[in-house]
Order: sequence, then C-alpha cells, then structure tokens
Amino acid sequence: MLQKATLLQLNSISSPQMRAFHITWMTFFLCFFGWFGIAPLMPVIREELQLTKDQVGNIMIASVSVTIFARLLVGWICDKIGPRLTYTFLLAIGSIPVIFIGLSSSYLSFLFFRLAIGVIGASFVITQYHTSVMFAPNVVGRANATAAGWGNLGAFGSHALMPILFSLFIGFGFESTQAWRITMLIPGILLLIMAFVYYKFTQDTPEGNVLELRKNNPTFRAKNPDVKGSFKIAAKDYRTWILFLMYACCFGIEIMFDNVLTIYFTDEFKLELKEVGFIVAAFALMNIFARALGGIFADKAGANWGTYGKAVLLAIFLLLEGIGIILFSQAPTLLTSIICLISLAFFIKMSNGVTFSIVPFLNKDALGSISGIVGAGGNLGAVIATSLFKTMDNREGFLAIGIAVTIFSFFAYTLKFQNEEIKSKKINKDLKAEVM
Repeated sequence: MLQKATLLQLNSISSPQMRAFHITWMTFFLCFFGWFGIAPLMPVIREELQLTKDQVGNIMIASVSVTIFARLLVGWICDKIGPRLTYTFLLAIGSIPVIFIGLSSSYLSFLFFRLAIGVIGASFVITQYHTSVMFAPNVVGRANATAAGWGNLGAFGSHALMPILFSLFIGFGFESTQAWRITMLIPGILLLIMAFVYYKFTQDTPEGNVLELRKNNPTFRAKNPDVKGSFKIAAKDYRTWILFLMYACCFGIEIMFDNVLTIYFTDEFKLELKEVGFIVAAFALMNIFARALGGIFADKAGANWGTYGKAVLLAIFLLLEGIGIILFSQAPTLLTSIICLISLAFFIKMSNGVTFSIVPFLNKDALGSISGIVGAGGNLGAVIATSLFKTMDNREGFLAIGIAVTIFSFFAYTLKFQNEEIKSKKINKDLKAEVM
C-alpha cells in the first residue's frame, strides 16, 4: 500500500503524490486566472457600464464574498467524495459564469456573474486538502505552500496576460466593449479543459480514489478515519478561529490587493492599462517563491521549536506585512509605491504559507473542516478590507488595513499545542526531506 510522500520531488510526475501535486497547483493557477481575469479590465468595464465608486466596490466585494460559503462547503465535500471529484465538479460549474459574464449589459447583471465567479475561489481548500493527504508531516508544510503559491500565480497571469489579450482583440478590429467579453472566454474554456484533466489523471489518496476504496471499507476517508461532527470539532477549537483571523490578515489582504490595485494605480498615477498590468503582475509574481519559502521556513521552525515555533514565525511575518502596508499607504511617488508593494507582497505570501503549514497539526480528524474554515477566513478578510474602499479614500483605506494587520499579528502568539504536537522536531528528524 502506498504511503504519504516524504519527499517533494519537483522534477517528477511518476508517483500519484507528485502527479496530484503538479496538477493541483496548475488547476489552482487556472482557477485564479478565471477568478480575477476580469479585475485588470475593470477600468474599461467601469467606463462602459457607467459604474459609480459604490457599485465598483459592491462588485469587488461580490467577487470574494460567496467564496466564504463555498470554502466552508468544499472541505466537507472533500471528506465525503474526495478532492478529485470535488475539484472536477467545481471546475465545470465555475467555468459557466466566467464564459457568460460577457453577456452582462448592466450593473446588476455584471454583479450577478461576478458573484457567481467567486465560487471558483473554493479551489484553494481542495488544493490544500489534496496535498495534505498526499504528503507526510515532515514535508506537508512546503508541499501545501508551494502548491498554493504557484497556483496563486494565476493572479499574475490575469494581470499580465488579460490586458495583452484585450489589446490583441482590439488590434483585430473589435471595439473595447466586445474585446473584454471575448477575452473572458479564454479562462472559461481553460477551466473546462482542466476539469477533464483533473478527473482523468489524479487520484484522491496514495491508496486510490475514495469512492472505490469505500466499496471494500465503508468507513474509509481521504484523511484519518472520520469522526462524526468533524465541523463541530473544528469550530469548537479556538485555534481554528485564530488561524481564521490570521488568514484574513494575509490571504484576505492579498485578494483585496488583487481586486483594487488596477483601479488604484490607474486613478492615483494616471497609468495606462498595460502599465498597471505589469505592476500588479509583479505583486502576484512573488507567489512563485514567497509562499513556498514561508512553508519551508515553517517546516524548519517546526523541526527546531515545534508547532508553536511556526506560530511565532507567523506573528513576525504578519507584523512586517502590516508595517509594509502602512508604508505603502504613505508612499508619495510611483517608484516608492512599487517598492513598498513588492516588499509587503513578500511577507503577505510567506504568511499564507506559514498559516497552512500549521493547519494539518490542529486536529487530524477534522482536517477538511479546519481547512474550509481557515480558508473562508481569507475571503472574509478580503470582503471587510475591500468594503473600506467604498467609504474611504484609497490611501486612508490602506492605512487602516495596515494598522489592523499590525495589531492582529500578535494574536498568533496565543496559539497553543499539545505536547505530542510540539514534539514535531522528532518527526522531522525521523522523516528527513529534501526538495528535489
């Protein structure tokens, strides 16, 4: 019987674990690409639909709000039918509003499709769930962080490529009102293709697919044997809610930036769409290594100081993130704004990686539910942060967010772990891992 992988062999797809790793991060990349594909085109859409600042704010909030509930649900579904089928269904369903958002002709219709697209954001929970059941404790932190970080590069893809595709269709003779609609067909079609790939080439666990294995063992679960009321178990653990808050302060803020940066740089510095696209893409590009680096640092902290060492590391990264956002809010020039943005992006994405390196150590009998709750925290943070820009000046909004993150970072110190969880140093020594 195959066991969880103790090595993260990045140059291999020969094992079920590594196939799942590579396909899941590529799938998450396309989900992010579809989820935020419309964001870099918002200045054009705002002009066409004559959207007010309040309406633009509602649209950005809609894009992340429904994800809160979707993330809570998919963790439970993964426990029931496995991540393979859960991801397949999500991709197929999520592609529909991405393709058909081009039918929007008014604020209300656009708001509806933007809300529906937000369901794709639940893909993160499935990605983390799948890597968590495929990799052993000594390497699960960096596996989770690397898969999520590379997947988050979909935000880079959307901001770097969508303005170029839009300009390409303009060059073919389409009006701007037609070009953005045609551009959105591309991520939608790619999501449909990936639904087939995920179904065909991945499996739920090292042993096989959940529904097939359950024929011989009705109690089989992708994670440890299921405990009745796993969601209740997760919800009763205060540490789940601390990580919920911490993830709101890192991933939630990342999503907020993905949504508002294009409009911010367009309005504040009067830049063209393609120029802004490269700046925002640079922010997203940090995912190529920063989130994975957070997972690697977290694994090393766990090996030396136990799981609580990861919590201390998380507090430090969040504190530096908050300070970076405060500095960004006060940056007087375009150059200083870009420098501050790239610097704070580094700590945001490392904080993401550290947060989900802790999740598998809270309660193995409620992994799906914990992942769902913590993941939903990221989107609630995005909703709250984004809503500030409806009533505040852009710089005031960033300042308030930076102060809040700085204060909340200290909550990470309140995380406590049982003795056997603290002794992860022995686990890591027994299962030595190398990133290959």
